[in-house]
Amino acid sequence: MFFVDTLAEMGKFMDSGGMVLWAIVVLLFFMWTLIFERMWYLRSSVSLEVQSALDAWEARKERKSKHAHQIREKLISEVSIEIDANMMMIKTLVAIAPLFGLLGTVTGMITVFDVMAFTGGGDAKAMAGGVSQATIPTMSGMVAALSGVFGMTYIERVAEQEKHLLEDHLTMDH
Repeated sequence: MFFVDTLAEMGKFMDSGGMVLWAIVVLLFFMWTLIFERMWYLRSSVSLEVQSALDAWEARKERKSKHAHQIREKLISEVSIEIDANMMMIKTLVAIAPLFGLLGTVTGMITVFDVMAFTGGGDAKAMAGGVSQATIPTMSGMVAALSGVFGMTYIERVAEQEKHLLEDHLTMDH
């Protein structure tokens, strides 16, 4: 019973926000899918990439020449590219979320103006639906962006730690 009531309330909420709210939900789902993918990668697969780079570096006999330095930079760059995969997409989705909210504001206000033009501005109940369509997507877009900022901050911190650790382990000692 609780599940059915929850779904009904979510349906009412989504209807009160208009079509833009559905776009925000899709954006939020896609953004968090990418965030969780990066978290999974940083927790599991990045160690294999780092170990592969370390093995390639340790297999070298000479590590002090300019050529060795360039190979070291190449190894670091290759791992960094893998670590930073999808980061720009996540940042873009975080930046777009409030814009979707703004789109909801505009479409909701257009609904309010349509009702005002049709009724002459005297029907507050009819305008309430448009006001709801204007405010709920705005709030939802901001919440989506804030949640993405928190997820992105965590991922960036862990990614930078991994890159610095790799640089520290690729020593040019002999």
